[in-house]
Amino acid sequence: MSESIKFLLSEADVPKQWYNILADMPVPLDPPLHPVTFEPVTPDFLSVLFPKALIEQEVSTERFIDIPEPVREVYRLWRPTPLIRARRLEKMLDTPAHIYFKYEGVSPTGSHKPNTAVAQAFYNKVEGTKALTTETGAGQWGSALAFAGNVFDIAVEVYMVKVSYHQKPYRRVLMEIYGAQVFPSPTDRTEYGRKILAQDPDNPGSLGIAISEAVEAAVTSNGQKKYSLGSVLNHVLMHQSVIGLEALKQMDMAGEYPDVVIGCIGGGSNFAGLAYPFLHYTLTEGKKTRFIAVEPQAAPSVTRGVYAYDYGDTARMAPLIKMHTLGHEFVPPPIHAGGLRYHGMAPTVSALVEAGYIEARAVPQRATFEAAVLFARAEGIVPAPESAHAVRVAIDEALDAREKGEPRVILFNLSGHGHFDLAAYDQYLHGQLEDYSYPEEEIRRAMDRLPKVSAAR
Repeated sequence: MSESIKFLLSEADVPKQWYNILADMPVPLDPPLHPVTFEPVTPDFLSVLFPKALIEQEVSTERFIDIPEPVREVYRLWRPTPLIRARRLEKMLDTPAHIYFKYEGVSPTGSHKPNTAVAQAFYNKVEGTKALTTETGAGQWGSALAFAGNVFDIAVEVYMVKVSYHQKPYRRVLMEIYGAQVFPSPTDRTEYGRKILAQDPDNPGSLGIAISEAVEAAVTSNGQKKYSLGSVLNHVLMHQSVIGLEALKQMDMAGEYPDVVIGCIGGGSNFAGLAYPFLHYTLTEGKKTRFIAVEPQAAPSVTRGVYAYDYGDTARMAPLIKMHTLGHEFVPPPIHAGGLRYHGMAPTVSALVEAGYIEARAVPQRATFEAAVLFARAEGIVPAPESAHAVRVAIDEALDAREKGEPRVILFNLSGHGHFDLAAYDQYLHGQLEDYSYPEEEIRRAMDRLPKVSAAR
């Protein structure tokens, strides 16, 4: 077993193919449905939002899909990312567990998001798209798409959840450095945004609302703009598989294989990116690994939501997908993990949770920041609030291993750094960070308004 701390691959090891979980799904996925007719969506409907290549990837059941060389060329700016053995954290916790983390914060924008942003911008450029519209919560996705749009010379228009727009002003600045336009959602730029503001001028926004505005901007552009999504959809999760494909090689370099793989979930992309290549070996070779997806207690779509068809956005313009959901009208509390404040979950993650292959946990905000500070003091890296959810459960698993006196190999995705989130850490350090209780009544009301798909079909 290696005594190394960092396990590094060369640029030649950047994956040449993405891994597609649809080839190995142990349970069938229900198809996306048209938001009005409730019938399965057609490629023509999706082509208003996405380029043909991404639509094909969304439904492909090929196990591996080639990564275009122009995309790999951009990947090499930061990939492969390091795998790090958290030896100092292990010592601090006095645990027999071995803790590894895949560090995606080394990308130009500080998170895993460029792995799919670069791919999406490339395919849109090839098909002649003039501009991309998108939403962003914490700003990580918006930053990534702004970066990718700049690389491929495509204009980018970002609808940023209003509470995050004000909490994280320097994320907005980063997007503008790359040339993107950034608007606090809900805005007065779209019909839906104006409707929300008329009802509630102080609405803090949500990812569902921001998605609606971005989708509307694309749909009403007469084909000039396409919509780009940073999580949830199959092609997005597939692009993120470069994380796990690299980690497989790096764990082999370390001479170990994970007993537990952990990632935070908002829409599911960074968790799936790390977990799915390992899950492939569980599904095809019987490897015994546990997979834990961690969400905030304030937006507990998997642990407290229902598994049902729901709209991906608040305005009911996007297709309905079968997923764990809190209801498309749910507006989560303003926690600092803005990237996890989504009402739904990726269909593949949802189906695999239902089938028992993935375990879901929800953790509160203060306990998450407690873990993040402990990790920073041990390993020197300040995690993004989203990534800190994975840190929390990795520490819990290590403490459980200590309690039981058993060895355990833990691998988690440190999906981004927290350099733009120091205001949140300031609140935590000065005792000003709130723990939001589970808003049972609000979620119940939102779920009461779920579409009656079975009755309509």
